[in-house]
Amino acid sequence: MANVDPKSCWAKEGRLPRIAIVGAGLSGIGAVIKLREAGYTDLTIYEKADRVGGTWRDNRYPGLSCDVPSYWYSYSFEPNPHWSYRFSYGPEILAYIEHVVDRYDVRRVIRFNSEVEELRYLGPQWQLQVKNCEPEIYDFVISASGILHHPAYPEIPGIEDFEGKMFHTARWDDTVSLSGQRVGIIGTGSTSAQIVGEVTDEVAKMTVFQRTPHWMAPLPQKKYSTLWKAFLRVSPWMHPILAWFYKRLMLTTFAKATIGDVKQQQKIEQACLRFLKKTVPDPQLRARLTPDYKATCKRLIFCSDFYPAIASDKAELVTESIEAIEPTGVRTRDGRLHELDILILATGFKVSEFILPTRVFGANGIELSQQWGGAPRAHRAMALPHFPNFWMLEGPTGPVGNLSLISITEVQIGYMIQLLDKMKAEKSAALVVKPEAFERYNRAMADAIGTTTWATGGCSSWYIDKTGKPNLYPWHPSRFYEEMKTPDYSEYLLSDSVEGAAST
Repeated sequence: MANVDPKSCWAKEGRLPRIAIVGAGLSGIGAVIKLREAGYTDLTIYEKADRVGGTWRDNRYPGLSCDVPSYWYSYSFEPNPHWSYRFSYGPEILAYIEHVVDRYDVRRVIRFNSEVEELRYLGPQWQLQVKNCEPEIYDFVISASGILHHPAYPEIPGIEDFEGKMFHTARWDDTVSLSGQRVGIIGTGSTSAQIVGEVTDEVAKMTVFQRTPHWMAPLPQKKYSTLWKAFLRVSPWMHPILAWFYKRLMLTTFAKATIGDVKQQQKIEQACLRFLKKTVPDPQLRARLTPDYKATCKRLIFCSDFYPAIASDKAELVTESIEAIEPTGVRTRDGRLHELDILILATGFKVSEFILPTRVFGANGIELSQQWGGAPRAHRAMALPHFPNFWMLEGPTGPVGNLSLISITEVQIGYMIQLLDKMKAEKSAALVVKPEAFERYNRAMADAIGTTTWATGGCSSWYIDKTGKPNLYPWHPSRFYEEMKTPDYSEYLLSDSVEGAAST
């Protein structure tokens, strides 16, 4: 595909803007479909891997499932009557993504095995660089890279010395059989809980190294019958009703609990404690599994199998801190060596990276990682001052937690399309959020976050960045949905000339 003149303005010339999208996960795929629908068809997705799917491609560990109900964890424009479970398992979600890509002919605009190394704003356009390729020029860049794609590896002395099989959960080794093996797993978050619940019966011994216990609720799983799925196939009017029902359920329970609804927060806490007492009969083990912080301070875990598995004879919960990893196992502070054949690292992701480590240079050479300084912020989880014609989907300070990120992405795409339409109508070369609007918005968020359980719940979580505050949307998600309906154009600076765009 040929480059365009780097000193041209698509809106004045009456041509379609060239738009690059980084990432072929749910956000990037959704962006292509909705942008095309709005008439913006000159699109290219750059995907670092050889397959679509994002986090659902990278994660394929045993027991992998979504903690958001399937009928809400779907594109609104492509409801799926074939979901097998109320909470879908990873392989079925990946199959759904592949189905959407093929049905909407998205695959032809994806460049696979094309990791973007550098983005550089030339004003009013962007130069995009893929390793070993000629640079390309685009009018806009959309980051749809997500947050759960850079595995975080623990810094433990001797980690390179382990002689057994060792891998991160997001880099699962399909050639390794766990059957009859002594398996250790570091971490007790959602991923670990799903794995432990799924595989403990088949291993010789499961050793779980816990730093902090988590609040856990049973997963209210349900398998859908053939009759029910047949009904949904002939009743498309049911799909938006089901999505609305589950959206409302999540927003009136977990979302309310996180933003200061003490009564709702206590309800969740009591439900978790009842579940723990019912499934873990040993009071001493139960005490070690009981958090000393408020429920919803971290993302709530839904898993029905972890407690029964950890309470079984095949499993051991280790709460002594890890001193080192040795060739034959893990040694804890009490001097004990836990001998293992396989070590699984359920240690999460570098969630403050977003599009990084891609080098992104904005107006006047400002570099994104330096601007963020380990505390990423964005305007409405999308825009950045000094980075014109650059948008993020599911960017910093957006609503997360027990929500459908697909629904968040969809309203962001709709918002973004309105900004494009505004530029087209006014024949603008560049659009960027004003620094004062960015500062005002993020200052209000910083003030409001202090009343949420993420900040007051007494825990240390991956939500907290270098500022010491949670990097999250502090208000009820319904406010975000509402604000995304119509942009406040006074928050943005539009330049109608190439010269003005170069210094925006």
